[in-house]
Amino acid sequence: MIQLTIDGRTTHAPEGTTILQACNAQGIDTPTLCHLKTLTPVNACRLCVVELEGARALAPACSRKVEAGMVVRTNTDRVRHSRRLILEMLGSSVDLTLASEGLRRHMRDYGAQPERLAGETVAQPVKIDNDLYVRDYSRCVLCYKCVEACGTDAQNTFAIAVAGRGFAAHISTESDRPLPDSACVYCGNCVGVCPTGALMFKSEHDMRQAGTWDESKQTVTDTICPYCGVGCTLQLHVQDNDIVRVTSPLDHDVTSGHLCIKGRFGWQFVQNR
Repeated sequence: MIQLTIDGRTTHAPEGTTILQACNAQGIDTPTLCHLKTLTPVNACRLCVVELEGARALAPACSRKVEAGMVVRTNTDRVRHSRRLILEMLGSSVDLTLASEGLRRHMRDYGAQPERLAGETVAQPVKIDNDLYVRDYSRCVLCYKCVEACGTDAQNTFAIAVAGRGFAAHISTESDRPLPDSACVYCGNCVGVCPTGALMFKSEHDMRQAGTWDESKQTVTDTICPYCGVGCTLQLHVQDNDIVRVTSPLDHDVTSGHLCIKGRFGWQFVQNR
C-alpha cells in the first residue's frame, strides 16, 4: 500500500491507483468530463486537475498514479480557478443545454460564467444521415469518450477520431467521409458515453423537435437482449407505452454499458402491435 496525503488527511492506496480513485475512496468529489470508469483516461478535459506539493503544473487526477509521500490538494484557489476557467471556455463556445446534470452542477459549484468569454462558437447544422442516431457537433466538447468507445475500449472499429486544430478540431470519420460510407457499424456505443447530447438517438431527437420528450414521464425497465446468447442487460426507457431509448448499465459484467446495433437499436419490432 502507498501512503499519501489528500487535503491534509493521510490515506493509503494500492500501487497503480490513480489520484482520482484515491480521492473517490475518501469521498472527495472531483469533477470530471472526459473520464468514465469503463474507458481509458485520455486527459482531454483537464477538469479533474489537482495541485501536487512540489510540482510546477497542476496534474490530471484521472491518469496520474499515486506515489509514496505524495501531497495532494484538490480544492485550492489555483485548482478552483483552473476548473472554473475550463468550464467557462467550454460553455462559451459549445451548447451545453442538454449536458448531463453532473456537468451543469459543476458549472454552478464553481461559479462558472461562460457569458464573460462569449465569442466564436462551434455552432453548425445537425447531421442527420441515418435512422438510428444524429450528430449535433455544436454540443461537442471533444471529451474523446466516443473515440475511445469506438476504439480498443469497446468496439474496436476505429471509425472516428479527432481531426483539426483549435476551433477546427472536430470528431471525424476516416478522410471526413459521410458516416454511411465510413467504417461505422452503428453500435451506438459513442451515443451511450456522450455527456452533452452531441450524439443522440434519432427517436429522442425527433421527440425533442416535436416538444414531446419528457423524462419525467419515462420509466426504466431492465430486461435481457433477445438477439443472442451473450445475455446483455438492456434498460428500456419507455414513455407513453413506447420505447424511446435503450441503454445498458455501466457496472454490468457483460456489457460495461456497451451494446451492439441489435441490442441498442433493434427494438422497433416491439412497437408493431
